[in-house]
Amino acid sequence: MSVIKLGTRGSKLALWQAYFIKETLEKGGLEVEIVIINTKGDQILDRSLSKIGSKGVFTEELEEQLRSGAIDIAQHSAKDLQSELADDLELIAFTEREKVNDVLVSYDKSLSLESGKSFVVGTSSTRRVAMLKHFYPHIKTVDMRGNLQTRMGKLESGVCDALLLAYAGVHRMGYLEHVAELISTEKFTPAVGQGSVALECAVSLAPEKKAKIRELCNHPETEQQLLAERAFLKRLQGGCSIPVFGLASTVNSEQLSVNRKQITAENNSNLITDNCSPLTVTGGIVSLDGSSILKETVTGNNPLELGEALAEKILSLGGDKMLAEIKANL
Repeated sequence: MSVIKLGTRGSKLALWQAYFIKETLEKGGLEVEIVIINTKGDQILDRSLSKIGSKGVFTEELEEQLRSGAIDIAQHSAKDLQSELADDLELIAFTEREKVNDVLVSYDKSLSLESGKSFVVGTSSTRRVAMLKHFYPHIKTVDMRGNLQTRMGKLESGVCDALLLAYAGVHRMGYLEHVAELISTEKFTPAVGQGSVALECAVSLAPEKKAKIRELCNHPETEQQLLAERAFLKRLQGGCSIPVFGLASTVNSEQLSVNRKQITAENNSNLITDNCSPLTVTGGIVSLDGSSILKETVTGNNPLELGEALAEKILSLGGDKMLAEIKANL
């Protein structure tokens, strides 16, 4: 088999992920070459993501190289992927998920969102800003673009008192010593795909390459979770600038017993079959000003149907109007 050309962004975190994939593939006997590609999201740092457009901000240039054949696969933080891919592209693997939580990072370890104390948090995430306004209105925010090292430099220089980041990136870059607080997913449900690395390729990539890459890199349980989350996001037509959140997890037998009763009562029992491991998916949307939040949970087997069912539930509860208002005000 010829050398696998792996496309990646050039940030330290992206390169950590790329070398992780490279090592995984090489352990399986493949030869891998890393190709660094700059994206729009890396080049434009003086505007928020919502102002430069959320679709393909971190993926468009990588996808162009997939189509041209210059690279065979592209690695992405799964949470950065747009909810819908073009017909000539596909996702072939999701790596095993890390801890999915958001974390508060600061040089002052005494800081806590729960303390009631007012301080300034840096974040570039529309979801995180809206959730802070909803759950912690005493917290002030400042837009914080750039790679993790740049943000840590801004934190050290006093631009903000703390950063709100994904645990996975903080862990991979060796900044866990600066975590002041692990944020509960009960309040801060993460972005769809948070904690996993996704591998994308052109549909035309040789089948034997796809099969081998998938065999070595894909984590089936994570894949089922992310398929459900991405189906939810796709139905809502969400992106980086839309404050949508979603998290799927595999249901254990005790949870399944409880959830079967609840689902039957809600006339959604068709979502559960006995063929594969059931999932529970929690997701929703929060208004830009944090005044309103819609959040629901469903359980079932078929990831795609489950994600769509959750989305329909959110839309029927007023999510359609909330989405329209959010898009009109971005």
